[in-house]
Amino acid sequence: MNFCSDNVVGVSPEIMAALVECNHGVAMPYGNDDRTLYLNHLFSELFETEVLVFPVATGTAANALALSVMSTPYGAIYCHHQSHINCDECGAPEFFTGGAKLVTLQGEHGKINAKDLAGAIARAGTGIVHHVQPTAVSLSQASEAGTVYSIREVAQIAEVAHSHGLPLHMDGARFANAVVTLECTPADITWRAGVDVLSFGATKNGAMAAEAVVFFNPDLAQTFIYRRKRSGHLFSKMQFLSVQLEAYIRNNLWLKNATHANQMAKDLAEKLTRLPGITLCHPVEANEIFVQMPEQVIVNLFADGFRFYRWDGEDSTTVRLVTAFSTKEDDIAALVDATRKYCFQHLSVTDN
Repeated sequence: MNFCSDNVVGVSPEIMAALVECNHGVAMPYGNDDRTLYLNHLFSELFETEVLVFPVATGTAANALALSVMSTPYGAIYCHHQSHINCDECGAPEFFTGGAKLVTLQGEHGKINAKDLAGAIARAGTGIVHHVQPTAVSLSQASEAGTVYSIREVAQIAEVAHSHGLPLHMDGARFANAVVTLECTPADITWRAGVDVLSFGATKNGAMAAEAVVFFNPDLAQTFIYRRKRSGHLFSKMQFLSVQLEAYIRNNLWLKNATHANQMAKDLAEKLTRLPGITLCHPVEANEIFVQMPEQVIVNLFADGFRFYRWDGEDSTTVRLVTAFSTKEDDIAALVDATRKYCFQHLSVTDN
């Protein structure tokens, strides 16, 4: 009944079992345990290149701390105006960078594009003391509109960023959903396409509380250990974050979970858009659906106990529906059946 977010569901049984197993014996604190030290090897295998990995507990911490090593306090970080770092992180990127400015770009379906980015950087006033100076670019994969950047789109953005000496950050809160959609390797959509730092999300896709900052450019990681400690994300019992990430990757659980969530979203979107009065706002490329519904349909669904967000304010008829690794076909059927009933009721009223 609850389609508000993929954060509303519980923990994958495989990850919960790993946490229980980890709760035996002793381990060195502050990331000096064997599980945490093993993550560099595990993620290097996953991404087919040597990487440095730092577990944190939240996506906001992953993004803000990653950006803190990429930008100066007087820097400009380019991102989409709907991006999570701009809309949903309470100024954390600005705080942890010491005051960098988020310079937002428009773009259809939640994505920036290389041409607009190049134009914004050209107009930035580089070298002029009165202006913030371009320092980094951040994009969300999947985007806040539930869409996915292609490998080519990421590479084009990276080319623009790197031509101006700017590193590229990827907010991968729903990275697994994007990889499944693209049917590519994690390497193809990250460092091979020009990404320097990835916020690798797990919480939305089955973990209890575990994210990772993955550095493909080791030069950017030199001060990260101190920034993570200062932010309160150097956990004394770090093994409980690390074991979640290990179990998440093991046996491709992360891709299995994302495949299910994506398929549930696709099925839901296909069935909803057959109904009168339902209009799809963005392509459904991951596990988020944005649709417009008649107001009375929304009111009736809420009254039935369904939960989801109005996306553009309390009076908006645009709603977001999010599926998860544990969404059941019965959940989809119940929502579709109720929506169908209220759509035809609304159609009958309006016809009369």
